[in-house]
Amino acid sequence: MGYILNEEQRELQTMVREFVTNEVKPYVAEYDKTGELPIELYKKAFEMGLHCLEIPEEFGGGGVDYMAAAAIYEEIGKVDAGFATGLCAISLALKPVLIAGTAEQKKMFADIVIPGAFAAFALTEPNAGSDAAAVGTTAVKDGDEYVINGTKCFITNGGVADVYVVFANVDKSKGLKGLSAFIVEKSRSGITVGKEEDKMGIRLSNTCDVIFENVRIPADHLLGKEGEGFKIAMKTLDLARPFVGAVAVGIAQRALEESVKYSKERITFGKPIANFQALQFMMADMDIKIEAARQTVAYVINRINSGLPYSREAAIAKCISGDIAVEVALDAIQILGGYGYSREYPVEKLLRDAKIFQIFEGTNQIQRVVIAGHLLK
Repeated sequence: MGYILNEEQRELQTMVREFVTNEVKPYVAEYDKTGELPIELYKKAFEMGLHCLEIPEEFGGGGVDYMAAAAIYEEIGKVDAGFATGLCAISLALKPVLIAGTAEQKKMFADIVIPGAFAAFALTEPNAGSDAAAVGTTAVKDGDEYVINGTKCFITNGGVADVYVVFANVDKSKGLKGLSAFIVEKSRSGITVGKEEDKMGIRLSNTCDVIFENVRIPADHLLGKEGEGFKIAMKTLDLARPFVGAVAVGIAQRALEESVKYSKERITFGKPIANFQALQFMMADMDIKIEAARQTVAYVINRINSGLPYSREAAIAKCISGDIAVEVALDAIQILGGYGYSREYPVEKLLRDAKIFQIFEGTNQIQRVVIAGHLLK
């Protein structure tokens, strides 16, 4: 089952699978242990264009169809969800530019990223996570410039990005209606990188604070209009959720594959544990959950491609994919028993990686709020 791809898309999927298997997988355990960002591995991914899959061809990007992109992110997520997160975060920063940017802004963003650069989406703050109305970062108009002040936290790629999409308030008295979005280059004076997070999982990605102190940007770096930031952020997160789901599905698929492999090799009571129906049913349930989650991702993308509303469906896909990634990783640990609990085997890491998919880009509780809102309106 899985994604229905044409021959060209399948070839691209295979190429990415071979790349991450041969070039990334051998180094994952060591980088997970040290927490060091594998810059050289990312450079290889950039050379393949994996950081600009979703940039339209007219601006020099891959122009890859969303269904193929989801299949690719799943392949990367199977090998390492942190590495996938670092690449997906570049596309996350791209999305508000594609949603609200002018042709000139899209070209500016593409020209920074395509040569081989990270980008970051800077919305979250110490006191503004799920509650975007609480954003304290300000953008004050001064002639033909905006002056940005504030601190962002938990920003994926924050310490290595060459360009940010920053959400700041132009008028705090307006609450959400004052929130606005801006393209901010790292080269601007006044940007500093704060504390880097020592994370439980996705350790092959960079997550840190970013501080903006009197950062001046041209007024033409405003995306859309003043006050449209909340709308742009919500549209961005809706569009990003199926791809977050695809990476989570990749984690779960890897957990299942490791379980199947181990169950065929582990001999108990004179035969492989794969012969025991209790474990067969357990792995069958894992497969059912994974395929169900994968198809919710595909369904969202089909709705996007068809021009249909997809906010509810995106929340469902993100929620179910994050939940089953945790559930399936836990089952994999159980199947491997004591070895599953050991860092000698990869499944304990899969659980550590999976947990964040119930938290970032909208907690799964927030996803349920979104879904309930659609049911009750």
